[in-house]
This record gives sequence, structure tokens and C-alpha cells, in this order.
Amino acid sequence: MLEALSHLINGEKVGGESSGQSLNPSNLDDVVARYPKGGAAEVDRAVDAARSASPAWSEASPEVRSDVLDKAGSLIMNRAKELGTLLSREEGKTLPEGTGEVMRAARICKYFAGEALRRHGQTLESTRPGIDVETYREPVGVFGLITPWNFPIAIPAWKSAPALAFGNTVVLKPATPTPAIAHAFAEILIEAGVPPGVFNLVIGEGDVGRAIVNHAGIDGISFTGSQSVGASVAEGAAKRQARVQLEMGGKNPLVVLDDADIDRAVMCAIDGAFYGTGQRCTASSRIIVTEGIHDRFVEALAEKARSLRVGDALDPQTQIGPAVSEQQLEQNLHYVEIARNEGGRVLTGGEPLTLDKRGWYMAPTVVADTQPAQRINCEEVFGPVASTVKVRDYEEALDIANRGQFGLSAGIVTGSLKYARHFRRNIRAGMVMINLPTAGVDYHVPFGGTRKSSYGAREQGFAAVEFYSQTKTAYIWS
Repeated sequence: MLEALSHLINGEKVGGESSGQSLNPSNLDDVVARYPKGGAAEVDRAVDAARSASPAWSEASPEVRSDVLDKAGSLIMNRAKELGTLLSREEGKTLPEGTGEVMRAARICKYFAGEALRRHGQTLESTRPGIDVETYREPVGVFGLITPWNFPIAIPAWKSAPALAFGNTVVLKPATPTPAIAHAFAEILIEAGVPPGVFNLVIGEGDVGRAIVNHAGIDGISFTGSQSVGASVAEGAAKRQARVQLEMGGKNPLVVLDDADIDRAVMCAIDGAFYGTGQRCTASSRIIVTEGIHDRFVEALAEKARSLRVGDALDPQTQIGPAVSEQQLEQNLHYVEIARNEGGRVLTGGEPLTLDKRGWYMAPTVVADTQPAQRINCEEVFGPVASTVKVRDYEEALDIANRGQFGLSAGIVTGSLKYARHFRRNIRAGMVMINLPTAGVDYHVPFGGTRKSSYGAREQGFAAVEFYSQTKTAYIWS
């Protein structure tokens, strides 16, 4: 079914020429949605609506905000099958993954429904007699949210829900390849009772993002995407002294030691590297293996990758869906060719697949015999491609894992509590996984990385209050 989308501004559908379209990456003959391409004018209108709605929403009872988010969570849950199908059809992740993401968005809304009611403040003793001191948190104002295509409902939810819970208003720009699922999320928030102007959706390309970043009426920006775009977002926000939060990907290491359970190690690598078509910022894209287990592990990894079923995201037998776009598929294949030219040995995959439907399919790829400084181990591929590096021991593995500019997620598979504890303390990453895939995080705990993976406050969980609200300290003499 073809959807005709619109911007959603001040509680109303705002049209325009439907000059853009999102395609089903599993079936290029299927147009999922047509949408208008917004620009600075639509952003101006959305920001004006958000600023006008801000005073009433910020002063509303926390219970009002909680009820809206809780109802939104329930509506998403009740429509999980329908929304999961739309997500998988538009983004390309398998139906179980798509439905799982929808449920995660629902849980995020319900979590922040609870956080809206939680008191975030302190009562303190002053150093001066007869004076009381209180701290409490206030809304920041209007937030511009710029979200990616790889988690097209979960990331809008984990940015929007805390912003709304703590009394802010929102202008959301969803990623160009996946506007339909973001549009469905926005409609649910409005149905749940978000007042006009409190939540606004502007669909479009880079012009919309730039207009949000440079708009004087935007008080804070949360962005998830590439490092290159993130740098321009930070620069624009700094010029206006707007608060900013950036999530910009990873090149996540999975260390496998000689004492690892090889079946578990392969499971962690397969899950982290290939599920979600490798299109996760926490994907295990470089696998560092000590020499005692290296050959057995790499052989088992390639065999398992070779057995994965690639196909239509809506086919129940599919384990790996397509790349989200032709551009992403070409980038994946380009990096495989770079790895070959630099001496990597492709054990399996590395080529596009032609199936019964036209789609952007690629075989899961394992590249062995790579060196730490090669581009395949330094640059984010964002596809079903895993490279392996052979090392002597744990110390060399840790050293290589800590190289590079990224520091989002890192994992180790080992039977040694000594090495697990040392890795947890010494790895330069914002999230550490012990005997688990590097991908896969809970919605109620902080998310974020170090170095150039992240900038600003953490996302999700109790950390979100730091970014989406500001502290006021009150002194009271009585």
C-alpha cells in the first residue's frame, strides 16, 4: 500500500508537492510512501508552533505529560504487527527485528511516562543559618531532533520521549529513506494527546537539517548520524550556544581470547556483525582473535556466515535483509574491494545477490588476514561485513581494540574473570559487553560512546534528564 505523507506542524497535516519517495529495499518495484520535501519555510513554521506551545506544555502537570507518553506506548504496542511490517518494508530489517524495534519504542515511551513523574531535584542545607537550598530541573525549550534510518522508530522515540517528558517541545526531522514509520510515530503521539505545536514533524533532506541546526528558535539539538554531518551540527549549535548531543557511530571491536567458548564466540560475532544487516552503530565490525583459537574461530565464523539466509525482510525464513539503499550497498561493496586490495582474504560473501525480487541484497562477508591500520578496520562500513585480525595475546588485543577514533561499544569473549575485569576497566568505549554481542542495549540505561563516537550528554535511561532539562538552584530565607 502506497502512503501519502505530509509534514505535521501545529497538530495539522501540511502538504506540498510529493516529490520524494521511499522504496522497499527488498522489492524495488514497491514504493512505500511519497512525501513532500520540506525546507527552511516549513522549519520556520514548525519552530514557531513549538515556541508558542512551549509555555503551556512546560507548566503542565507532570501527570499530563506522563499520561500522553503512556498512552502513546500502549497505542504502539497495540499496533506492533502493523508498524513492524511497515518498518521492515521500508528499512529492510527482518520482520522479527522490525517488530522488536517497534516494541522497544513503545517501552521507551512508557519508561519516560514514569520518568515524567519522578522528582529530579534535591533539598540541601545551606552553609548559612536560616536559609534552605533546593535544586530542581526545568525544561530547556524547543529541541530539534535529527534521526537516522537504521532505527527509524526507536531513535525518534528515545529522543522525543524524554524531551516531552521533561516539558520541552519538539521539531523532528526523520531520515530520508524511512519517513513513513517516523510519520506513523508522529501520528500516534498526536492521537495520544500531544497538544498542537508540542510535537512537529518536518520531512525532507539536508536543507531541513541545516535549517534546524541554524534556527535561532531551537534551544537544543540531538543528532544521530555520520561524523562528517555531526561535526557541522556541532559547529552550527556552538555558534548559537545551543546545547547539542551527537551520536556518530562506531568501529566496534570484539575480542576473542584462546579460552573462549568457541560456539558462544561465533554466536556473538554473527549477531553483532550481521543481524540488522550490519546496519547498527554498535555492530561488531572488527573481530580481534588471539592466535591459539584464531584458525578454528575464523573457519567456524565463515561457515556460519555462509549459512545465513538473505532475503525479503517480510519472508519469515529470512535472517538477513537487504541494505537500506543502493548507495549503502555500493558503499559496502566498495569497502570489500578496498580490503581485498590491501591484502584481506575474503572467506565468504563480498558480492551482491540477485534474488527473485529486485532488491539491494548482499551476502554476509568475512574478510580475514587484515591488519589493524587497514581502512576496513578503521572506517565504519555499516553493512554485513566483518574483518578479523590475528594477535598474539590479550595485551595486543586490548591495544588494537583501543586504536582508532571511535569508542562506542566493545566486547570480549573469554572464560577468564581476570581478563574480563581488566577489559571492562581499560577498554576505551562507552559500553562494554562481556561474553555478549557488541550490539544490543537496554532502553532504560545510558547509551553513548567516547572519543569521536559521541559528544555531549548520554542518551536514554536516567542520563536523558541531564540533556533534556536544566538545573535551577533556589535559596530561601525564612
